[in-house]
Amino acid sequence: MKKPFVSYEQLKEITKTYSTPFHLYDEKGIRENARRLRAAFAWNKGYKEYFAVKATPNPSIINILREEGCGVDCSSLTELMLAERCSCRGDDIMFSSNATPAEEFRKARELDAQINLDDFTHIDFLEKVCGIPEKICCRYNPGGTFDIENQIMDRPGEAKYGMTKEQLIEAFRILKAKGVKEFGIHAFLASNVLSNYYYPALAGVLFETAVELKELTGAHIGFINLSGGIGIPYRPDEKENDIFAIGEGVRQKFEKILVPAGMGDVAIYTELGRYMLGPYGCLVSTAIHEKHIYKEYIGLDSCAVDLIRPAMYGAYHHVTVSGKEDAPCDHIYDITGSLCENNDKFAIDRKLPKIDVGDLIIIHDSGAHGYAMGYNYNGKLKSKELLLCEDGSVRMIRRAETPEDYFATLEF
Repeated sequence: MKKPFVSYEQLKEITKTYSTPFHLYDEKGIRENARRLRAAFAWNKGYKEYFAVKATPNPSIINILREEGCGVDCSSLTELMLAERCSCRGDDIMFSSNATPAEEFRKARELDAQINLDDFTHIDFLEKVCGIPEKICCRYNPGGTFDIENQIMDRPGEAKYGMTKEQLIEAFRILKAKGVKEFGIHAFLASNVLSNYYYPALAGVLFETAVELKELTGAHIGFINLSGGIGIPYRPDEKENDIFAIGEGVRQKFEKILVPAGMGDVAIYTELGRYMLGPYGCLVSTAIHEKHIYKEYIGLDSCAVDLIRPAMYGAYHHVTVSGKEDAPCDHIYDITGSLCENNDKFAIDRKLPKIDVGDLIIIHDSGAHGYAMGYNYNGKLKSKELLLCEDGSVRMIRRAETPEDYFATLEF
């Protein structure tokens, strides 16, 4: 069984001040995880993690990770503005976008952010709207399928992101002629992978591509960005990735491919979101109704507005009935929200202890792509975000939405 990072006694105290539902984040866990990641890649002098802001766009979270040496990965104008308000500029920002509006490129250039071009046609577009910087990155899509250990991890050829090999080579030639002095390469080939072999396999692809690009174009490649994709174990029976084994696997590819090519000074970047925050956040709700018809239902005071992944993807999130961790799981429930959608279910046919109205329900692993993916269907309002600080205290890092927020963009 998964063990929550917050105890029943702590939750009882927290709910005396803050009503449910709320997202709760574990500062201690976030910091320790960031330090493990940095240690796993300490062999690379220029290594830097760029936290994927899209996963958990909250300045308190960003600032914790900045204190641990992380930059930010932004993909929109608003995310760039959020980074700016957190005092991020220059090499602290990677800007990776697609079908990018002119105003987003302009903001990235204003902040002197590192720009990752998603498409060959964006070269002319970027030059026209704000000019070409001296350092730039290009996103690579090798096409086909991406296999590890005879298993298909994902199908890059069906993804909208990145350039073909031929486009990448030509892009480097054109950008070099336009004055670019330092290049980066970026790729994202699979999502939420539970395998220690994904990053080393991806690194191998990118390292070999980098050597080829250097030989064909003479470009100076300063960094290689492995992006995200390292997964987390949502289910209790899934094995957690070993970040030190992953870091060592990438190091071996680095020594085998880049060093002999005279590229031992290349910096390695990562852009992790789920791995950085997923296990260190949970959605805390209260059971407010029980329903007995053809199935047994428990209705919560939260809904898919607070965590859409189960409704959107059928994603599994573990559920703990706080205070009943040692009770037998001898009941079968659907755990639901109150939206006018039948897929508004956090769990289906889940074996759990007997749940009573008033019980506190913990939905695990919502720290990334949890609050961030929320919406306002049925006029439902997004819940608050709380931080469980290292010293055991709790503070609110985002208030809950109010009806006034919902009505603010309307004209009556």
